[in-house]
Amino acid sequence: MSEMRDFNQAIIEEFRANGGKVGGGFEGFPVLLLHTKGAKSGAERLNPLVCLPKGDVLYVFASKGGAPTNPDWYYNLLAHPGDVTVELGSATFVVTASEIKGTERDEIYAEQVTHFPGFGEYQEKAGRTIPVMALHRKN
Repeated sequence: MSEMRDFNQAIIEEFRANGGKVGGGFEGFPVLLLHTKGAKSGAERLNPLVCLPKGDVLYVFASKGGAPTNPDWYYNLLAHPGDVTVELGSATFVVTASEIKGTERDEIYAEQVTHFPGFGEYQEKAGRTIPVMALHRKN
């Protein structure tokens, strides 16, 4: 687990040092930093995620790299959908989260696969339907 934590911390540091840009396997893809409140602990959590910006909505995908279980941040969003902050580029703002289901979920996920084909591999590996969350900026 500490390897993943170290990996995420390196991405967070690179993101903040470069105005929201990261390199490596995420170079050229939109990445955001998702601040959530722990579903059980209430502690602040921070996760770097590849996202799909579409109009005024940011979509994030609970792929966990194709793992058979959902990531903790997904449960944090379900438990505290109105207590979420996003860093995108050099901007920081509050969002409200909601889960996208059915045909709309399938269309958004398919669009993400066209931009970042690894998400297609994640879906095949996972053995579950990967949840899609919409992050709506609060005014």
